[in-house]
Amino acid sequence: MRPEREPRTGEGTRPSPAVRDRDDDLSVLFGMSTALFASMAGPAHVLEAANPAFFTAIGGGQRERTGVPLGDLMPELEAQGFLRLLDQVYMTGERHVGRDTRVVIGAGSRAREAYFDFTYEARRDAGGNVVGVRMIGVETTQAKHARRLAAEQRALLEQIARQAPLPEVLEGMCRVIEELSPDVIVSVLLADEEGRRLHHGAAPSLPAFYNQAIDGIAAGEGVGSCGTAAHRRRMVIVTDIATDPLWDGFRELAARAGLAACWSTPILGREERVLGTFGMYHRTPRAPQDADLALAGMFVDTAALAVERHHAERDRRMADAREKAARDDLSYLLTVSTALAGPLEEGQTLRRLAELAVPALAPLAAVDVLEAGRVHRVAAAAVTGRARELLASPGAAREFLETEDDAVARVLATGLTEVARRTPAGPGPWEELGVTGYLCVPLMDRELPFGVLSLYATDDAALDGHRIALAEEVARRAASAAHNARQYAQRAALARDLQTGLLLPDLPDVPGAQMAAFYHPAGQGLDIGGDFYDVFPRGDGSWSFVLGDVCGRGAKAATTTALVRHTARAVAPLLDDPVAVVKAVDRALNDRNAQQNNGFVTLVYGHLTPARDGLAVELVRAGHTLPLLLDSGHTVTPVEAHGGLIGIGVPPRLDAVRFTLRPTESLVLYTDGITECRGENTEQYGDARLAKALASTPAHPSAAEIVRKLTEDIRAFTDGRRVDDDQAALVVTAEGP
Repeated sequence: MRPEREPRTGEGTRPSPAVRDRDDDLSVLFGMSTALFASMAGPAHVLEAANPAFFTAIGGGQRERTGVPLGDLMPELEAQGFLRLLDQVYMTGERHVGRDTRVVIGAGSRAREAYFDFTYEARRDAGGNVVGVRMIGVETTQAKHARRLAAEQRALLEQIARQAPLPEVLEGMCRVIEELSPDVIVSVLLADEEGRRLHHGAAPSLPAFYNQAIDGIAAGEGVGSCGTAAHRRRMVIVTDIATDPLWDGFRELAARAGLAACWSTPILGREERVLGTFGMYHRTPRAPQDADLALAGMFVDTAALAVERHHAERDRRMADAREKAARDDLSYLLTVSTALAGPLEEGQTLRRLAELAVPALAPLAAVDVLEAGRVHRVAAAAVTGRARELLASPGAAREFLETEDDAVARVLATGLTEVARRTPAGPGPWEELGVTGYLCVPLMDRELPFGVLSLYATDDAALDGHRIALAEEVARRAASAAHNARQYAQRAALARDLQTGLLLPDLPDVPGAQMAAFYHPAGQGLDIGGDFYDVFPRGDGSWSFVLGDVCGRGAKAATTTALVRHTARAVAPLLDDPVAVVKAVDRALNDRNAQQNNGFVTLVYGHLTPARDGLAVELVRAGHTLPLLLDSGHTVTPVEAHGGLIGIGVPPRLDAVRFTLRPTESLVLYTDGITECRGENTEQYGDARLAKALASTPAHPSAAEIVRKLTEDIRAFTDGRRVDDDQAALVVTAEGP
């Protein structure tokens, strides 16, 4: 601070009795005050009077005396410039005011840092001459420390608010306290989740060997000051470590670290949960003062806030991590289910399983299945091609009974998951692959294992419980998909066999006629079509032909198709009238019981008889699309034949149509799957386009050329898209004489 100046009025040597009396009065006045008062005389600044607060501030003891120069009483003032200030005030008579001035009182280990607000002012005699210097002051050390403590605490709270790392906050707190109380060494220990052990949190001034030794001490009675404080949940004060029984197990350690006293306060959170301890060490035996206890209490509360904030943030991150892991698991399982839900055969499903397991579950995966008493490796996947080749190398079948020491064999025998953090015992390129552990999960089919998903770890990544549970769920879904694929394949094979039996493998050779057919089912696998056609001899030189459409799809439609074909084949040689044949088929359909009834049937049935001028045709239409006649001039005309549906329980009204198919003329029978198929703009193919396609065939087309033209036009119209209904066509072309 800049000194306040007074005009110099003169030089004095010895104070007059009046001056001394006045200063004696001031000494008495300040006697019981906390303010400091001292009166000095002459240029040597001989201390004439001072109050008890002054002597207390300068250290008391041997310094509590007057009649000696201040420089002799407090030699440390010389180096700090205070004696020069006294000289200046004495010589100039100008007052000096100091604000929050730092003063080091004493020397060596007894030195004390203090702060004062003070005034040096001249003492004058009756004539106005300066005869000495008077000092009036107030010690501000505690107020300055309090302001600094508040500032440091605000800084710590700001660190906590911005979620600074807990070790950074705790170490900063320790350093603040050690700066405020230079003879204190601070340590913070943090409790584990159960509150049973204390671990190193922060202790920047303690030796490293000491921090390592007490890291993990138990929270219990007699475990030093900190362990006991955590156990008792209240402050524990040990003034002399060398004699206190609480330190029996740590006395030598404390002596090595130069520690003589320790006061420990438990850090308590909500619901009195022990979060840790706050220890204050001293190098000499000592009991705490009120200021020490207040300091400890303030920073314990701050430490509790920091630790609880750290725990809350840690719990939040853990919850976020668990939520993310759960979302990732669900996403992965959804990916697995989607990938396995397609129309895959069993082998594809198991290969897809191995691919999906890498690297999500492990860097290496293999799938083995048991077939006819032998174990086959059907799939292998790895993060590198070389590793996959090595893992697939044991793929040759091996006898199941000869592999009882193998994990795959054990899992196949027991149906239980097996996990180990070691190299598998069975044969394999484990060393070259760097395998350090394995997990074998059974693939179950109706509670019986039919295969094993094996996952292999190649580093320290543990095959933990979470990964085991996830692998078991993936294996369960894959096993279900494989089971469904197996069943689908079996049923699809049955359906193919059934449909193959319902369709002609080849059209027969009919004298005087060319025959060609087109069949395109809308469904695949189990979705057996309802369209059919047939050509067969009647035994008298004539031939029967039929093309029809059964209502519905699947097995019931197949049984209805078989009933229609076989009934027609059975009665056609016995009945000359095509109408009678169709009515016999209608009766057979209506005689079915309710479980067998699969709805109505539409068809065109007729007889072909070779003639000198072509083919004599007699046909019946039962609710089906009109047959088309392509003549030699490429004119397309429908064959008008009237008739209703059959198989609906009402006798149909049927009329036969007779005509002669001249050489090079063709009769085209087709199902509505052709005319009702749709193109890109949802427009139907239609009767007009069908007639146009037939008319665009080359001159005198064969039956095969007509079918080829028709299929090409349909394919161009649909642009390769899947059709919704079966498509079938039968073409009969009369040959020349």
